[in-house]
Amino acid sequence: MAHYTPMMQQYLKIKADHKDAFLFFRLGDFYEMFFEDALAASKELEITLTSRDGGGEDRIPMCGVPYHSAENYIKQLVEKGYKVAICEQVEDPKATKGVVKREVVQLITPGTVMEGSMLDEKENNFLASLSEFSDGTFSVSYNDLTTGETSVALITGGFDAAMSELYSRPVKEVVVASDFPEHYQSMLKDRLGYTVSHQDDVTIQESFQPLIKDMNQDKLIHGFGRLLQYIQHTQKRSLDHLQPVKVVELKEYMTLDMYSKRNLELVETLRKKGKSGSLLSIVDATITAMGARLLKQWMERPLLMPSAIETRHNQVEGFLEQFFERESLREQLTSVYDLERLAGRVAYGNVNGRDLIQLRNSLRKIPEILETLEQFNHPSIKELYRSINPLESLKELLEESIAEDPPSTIKDGGLICDGFNEQLDEYRFASKNGKQWIAELEKKERENTGIKTLKIGYNRVFGYYIEVTKANLRHLPEGMYERKQTLTNAERFITPELKEKETLILEAQEKSVELEYDLFLQVREQVKAYVNQLQQLAEEISRIDVLQGFAQVAETNDYARPTYIEGRTVDIKEGRHPVVEKVLTQDTFVPNDIFMDDKTDVLLITGPNMSGKSTYMRQLALTAILGQMGSFVPATSASMPVFDQIFTRIGAADDLVSGQSTFMVEMLEANHALSHATENSMILLDEIGRGTSTYDGMALAQAIVEHIHEQIGAKTLFSTHYHELTALEEQLERLQNVHVRAEEYEGNVVFLHQIKEGPADESYGIHVAKLADLPTELIDRATELLAQLENSTQENPEKVEDDHDQQLSLFVEESKPKVEKKREASTIEKHVENLNLLEMTPMDAMNELYQLQKRIKS
Repeated sequence: MAHYTPMMQQYLKIKADHKDAFLFFRLGDFYEMFFEDALAASKELEITLTSRDGGGEDRIPMCGVPYHSAENYIKQLVEKGYKVAICEQVEDPKATKGVVKREVVQLITPGTVMEGSMLDEKENNFLASLSEFSDGTFSVSYNDLTTGETSVALITGGFDAAMSELYSRPVKEVVVASDFPEHYQSMLKDRLGYTVSHQDDVTIQESFQPLIKDMNQDKLIHGFGRLLQYIQHTQKRSLDHLQPVKVVELKEYMTLDMYSKRNLELVETLRKKGKSGSLLSIVDATITAMGARLLKQWMERPLLMPSAIETRHNQVEGFLEQFFERESLREQLTSVYDLERLAGRVAYGNVNGRDLIQLRNSLRKIPEILETLEQFNHPSIKELYRSINPLESLKELLEESIAEDPPSTIKDGGLICDGFNEQLDEYRFASKNGKQWIAELEKKERENTGIKTLKIGYNRVFGYYIEVTKANLRHLPEGMYERKQTLTNAERFITPELKEKETLILEAQEKSVELEYDLFLQVREQVKAYVNQLQQLAEEISRIDVLQGFAQVAETNDYARPTYIEGRTVDIKEGRHPVVEKVLTQDTFVPNDIFMDDKTDVLLITGPNMSGKSTYMRQLALTAILGQMGSFVPATSASMPVFDQIFTRIGAADDLVSGQSTFMVEMLEANHALSHATENSMILLDEIGRGTSTYDGMALAQAIVEHIHEQIGAKTLFSTHYHELTALEEQLERLQNVHVRAEEYEGNVVFLHQIKEGPADESYGIHVAKLADLPTELIDRATELLAQLENSTQENPEKVEDDHDQQLSLFVEESKPKVEKKREASTIEKHVENLNLLEMTPMDAMNELYQLQKRIKS
């Protein structure tokens, strides 16, 4: 680097330690980027690429952004998955000879964002770490730096279970060891879209030991250590707001794998990324940002303990019983800001005066909220009331110290209230009186000189001055003023008296601003002592917000309180799909009962497309999830067991990222359900087998139904177009046929969306094609062909079967030589024989099959 200038040498040394980040290198009022960073940033941010002389033979690529507007540019890069290292000057340029010392003061990554403009206020921003151990278990740790929330969990189901666990949280970045398997890292990036970072040191310093006081598992401590080290490495500042680590026992929550969460559209839809149209969009009646985040966490982890579910239902009932009090509570919550993130900003050290005003205004509302809660009669609401600490002393501190309308910056004054500090009041008095004296002097000088345009002004270079236009200079007595500056159209003067007052005013202003800054830092430190109590208050207010929201949704949408039984009977009266019933614009949603007693494990559902089979299946799963997360449910009444897991295969979608066809995805998801379900689980399988030939598909569908019935015993809804499967009701004692009712009227099919006992008598496929506006001549031809096929089957069913077998045998005989030739020239068959897929995890099996698929294509 010898041929580069000293400043560029400094840049290159710092950049060498942050190769995976854009280095924002502070030069005056700009953050500059050089070399590869400049080339990449100019494209990503669409800013001008320039160059400069850096001491070498060639000019160095360069681009930059103003430091005062850098946040928006950083946001763009972070949202695209990049990291940004902020390199600041750490010494006074005026007191330094040579190159000013610079250091990276913060590394901003997708999982460590703190700036409010870069965050979704209603969603956590989790950084996660993932560690694998020799026995095949994984530990996962989560931290939301904005709130200090930290949790850890141990996963025993292999990497696919770890993927499902990560998928359940709003994770933006995952930290792993540098030797973490490459194919796992690729899946985290490509399938889940995470930024993957590396951290090998897992040491937990003594000062952080209190955070893990309740942890006694080395694997969890190891995983948390990796996460903590990465946070320390990137943030380089106090982390006092980190909350004690919560150990999440996954066995206490319903398991929802990533397939089921996606298929059920819990927090976002399949077709449109975003909340609209999801279950979350229907049941979110929270008022506060922290309440919205907690609601999503409850949806991600429905409860398994009946007593915990009952507690939440009692609280919802308590809020539901008293409408006026609930409305008052909702109005009061609108004035409560995000206490969780405000507490985080206080501890993190980036809180400003306006943040503290938001905190003060929020605390002002707590006594009103307590007064309203006290008016509720239900004992469960009384418990919520008793759990709240209003933090009166903190509110008083903020009332006394922070000005009513402070600026957004903390170094320009205007932060502290009058009367809070005696010395500050004296400075302000001197400054205020000095400015008043200036105004009076201006008035007096105008009268003495008779010059109405005479004015007294100020600038940072010359200080205060008397300005007289050149046209009026003749009115000034000789020697009255001392000339200070000549302008094109005016002259500026000073007097000894003005200079003396200037010194007093400026000294008072300067000292006032410096003192205000010091006082603000002192207040911030005092507020910091309340961080843990603020986090506890935020947790209580969040809980109240979610529960009152459940009550609001229950009343608005006519939801009922579910009951939970020890047996295995599902009895839902007039159940509804919570989302579909809200989005229907012309039709009225048709409710349906779902009844499965101890003698029924499988409902085999037949009926035409568009008739509502998938809706019926999904509404059972969503009802179970809503009930176990603490909400009332869309039904007239609902009695059911607690489900430990829900598995779904609904809808068709290729997995293009990993190269999987619809049928492969279908089989993998079905396998995942069959491998993990218990008799206490729920399985929803829609149209299994339709991605292959009729006989293959039918055989697979029947085998899967039989396996669930005989080996698992889970409550299962299985929809199919294979009417032949309805005969299974005679063979499997715990299987029952039901169908979606449809009627033919004047040549058109009418879907009644009613679930009835027994099998469907027709598929109505041509009628559905007609509804899709296929050409009339095509529909007529299809109708003609269908009639011919049905007549042929009725007249000679044995011949049809023989003809089919004959055609199949001819196909086999014709293709046999070609197939044998391919087998002789390929090692694929041998590769298949060597694969022992049953002993692999589903994720590893998927990778093996993908590699095989590529070899077959080549």
